[in-house]
Order: sequence, then structure tokens, then C-alpha cells
Amino acid sequence: MKFETMFEQPLNRRGFLGALGSAAVLASAGLPRPARAAAARIVVVGGGFGGATAAKYIALWGGAGVSVTLVEPNARHVSCILSNLVLNDRVKLAGLGFGYDLLKQRYGIEVVADRAMAADAVAGKLDLASGIALDFDRLVIAPGIGFDPVPGLDTPEQKNLVPHAWVAGPQTQALRDQLNAIRDGGTVVMSIPKAPYRCPPGPYERACVIADFLKRRKPRSKLVVLDANADVQAEPIMFHRAFATLYPGRLEYVPNAEVRRVSFEAGRKLAWVSDGIGGETSWAADVLNVIPRNTAARLAHDTGVVNLNGRWAGVDPLTYESTAVPRIHVIGDAQGTGMPKAGHIANSEAKICADAVVRMINGWPVDDAVRMQSVVANSACFSPITYDTASWLNAVFAYDPATRLMKRVDASFGEAPARSKENYEQMMKWAARLFDDTFA
Repeated sequence: MKFETMFEQPLNRRGFLGALGSAAVLASAGLPRPARAAAARIVVVGGGFGGATAAKYIALWGGAGVSVTLVEPNARHVSCILSNLVLNDRVKLAGLGFGYDLLKQRYGIEVVADRAMAADAVAGKLDLASGIALDFDRLVIAPGIGFDPVPGLDTPEQKNLVPHAWVAGPQTQALRDQLNAIRDGGTVVMSIPKAPYRCPPGPYERACVIADFLKRRKPRSKLVVLDANADVQAEPIMFHRAFATLYPGRLEYVPNAEVRRVSFEAGRKLAWVSDGIGGETSWAADVLNVIPRNTAARLAHDTGVVNLNGRWAGVDPLTYESTAVPRIHVIGDAQGTGMPKAGHIANSEAKICADAVVRMINGWPVDDAVRMQSVVANSACFSPITYDTASWLNAVFAYDPATRLMKRVDASFGEAPARSKENYEQMMKWAARLFDDTFA
């Protein structure tokens, strides 16, 4: 079946649940494997949705022909997906943590609890913080995002006072605790960085979750949303409708308002933005949530793969091999294909990359016509709008041989016509399947 006919109509919410497998399918049955003295050594860095999925499927598809090592300093990955629901106590942070035991037991993946520091692609060596060097034939990195510095948030103490919570974990809990402690009648100010950033609808769903929390628990309080962009970056109709109809007088949305610095005065936190005429305007907050501008994580910069606007790693979308450093593949939020940066699409990218890595170590083609047609990545997500309702958004991207880029398939694009409780229930099922496909 051709891709275009699969998506003649936009995917509905139920279509999300079957879309997890819509990345490249390994087309290797019957192809000869080369004789080797030893299995190809594949090292994967990063145990999130990109890295864990890549390690799993390289091991699964590569079989005895590969030896897969996953390098991840943390014993558990804390999912950013659903983490905004920690802020209104709908989800506990402990329930969003996933370990790597099943990847070891089921697929024979060696998990190394260490931090990757540098890579020598020519020598095929990855240096770890412990001083160990791992040999590799192919290196896959899924390092996630890093952040531009925010003036005024220079010390660990200052950063703890203004948690971004854009990497799920202790900062998520800290922001939740600050919201619970705010006085009724206080002000929450949050910022949205310039695109691209991790999870396009994520900041706007956070705004809805916080506004809903304030409406129910702190009814005299207010949320101000400072958006560095000119408009809402995903689901604009849905979010503008929610802002206007569900949270009037409680949520103030301010576009073209990039936070330039933070200060602390008289027990309050101030976010400073340009006034457009050479000066600055401040927004005072009892709780301040500044999400800094995103870039590829430090490891991507240190390995030399960041070559797009000094922020992202250029890759060949057929293989996810770096366009700057051969033998290193980059997946997930650090890559610069132009596709959204989010957990579900990282899972899709990982499968495309895994397929390519297995092909490359076996000498099979990565650019035959059949495979090029199968290189498809699905970006699906749900967004909570209230305590028990959600919306959804879907877009599918397919490889275009003419431009050698991933292009959105317009027929695949769709979003929820309205928020609903059923969407909320489907969101939980979608997340559970994604978690299982990644970590189990």
C-alpha cells in the first residue's frame, strides 16, 4: 500500500494508538550477512525515547551480528511525556520513571551507568566520565536538549528558585511544590522560548494545566504566559479557545515577549522582556517558570555534530548519520531535520536509524526505492486542556527523494475538533503503548 493512500484523511485519536510502528520497517529478510570475526560494536548514548528505542531495535534486528551497549548515567529515565500532569497532581512523578532491566534481559543490551564525554569517530572510541573508553563501529547519540543561559539565573540556588522543568525530574517536582505553596491571589509567570524547542504544544498545555490548577485550587490567582514567538506554535485554535473561554481573566497570553533576564527584588521574582523601543518591561511573579531557549545537548556540541545555526545537528534522514562527522548518528531532540522535537517522533526516528545501522554494518543498501518509501516518521501527541479533558495533534513525515528531506504529508495532518474526556483517556493509552514500545 502506498503511503499516500494510508492517510487520505487525517488520523483520528484512535489512529494514534496504531501509529507507533509507522516508522521504517526493516527490509532485510533473506539478505546475506557478511562473515565477521566478531559482532559489530554499536554504542548508543542516551536512555530516553530516542536512545532506548534505538538500542532495542538495533539489538532486535541485528541479532547475533551486533553487540549493543547503552550508555546512560541515570538508573531510570523520567518521561517528559505526561510530566505536566505532575503539576496538577493528576500523575505522580514516580510513575513516569522507566529503568533498563527489560532491555538487558530481553535483548542482551549492555547498559553502562556512566556519562559520555567525547567521541573520536576516526578511532571509533567513546570516552566516559569514569575514564573508560568504549570501542564502536557505529555510535548513535540521543543526548536531548541543552539550554541557553538566562542572565540572573547564574547560580544553582537561583536556578532552583526558577525551575524550568523542561527536563522531567526534580525540577518538575520543585515547580509543582511552588504552585501548591503559592498564596491565593498570587501570580504565576511562565515563559515559552523561541521555536524550535522540545515538544511544540508542551508549553501551551502547561499553561492550561497551571491555569486549571489555579482555577480549582487558588481561584484568586493569575497566570501570565510570556511567549517569545509571535503566536501559539501548535494547535493555535484549540489553545486560543481554551485561553479565552476556559480561563478568561485568569490567563494572560503575551506574544513576542522573550525573557531576557531575571532578577529578585523584595521577595518576588521578575522576568524582564524587551518593550520594543530599546527598554525593558518587567513581570513580577510569586512563581516564575522560565523555559530557556533550547539547543542540542552539550555532548552534541562537544562531538562536533552541531552544524545547523550553531544549535542543532544536521543528519541524513535516511540514516540519521551526522552530515558533519561520519560514523556518528544523531536522533531525538538534538537532530535538525526540521521535524518536531518530541518523544513519539524520537521513537520513530530511532527505528529508522536502527534499520539503517543494521543495513550499513551488513553492507545492505539504505537508499533503494523500497526503503526510501518506508522512511516515515509519525509525530502524534495529546495535550491536556483541563483536569480531565485533552486535545490531540498528529502529523506524519515522509522522506522526499527529490530534496533528500523529510516532508510533512499534508493528508496526515489533523487535530482534535474539541477537547474531551475521551481524548484524555486515549492520551493515557497512547502514552502507555509508547512507554512499552520504548522500554520493554
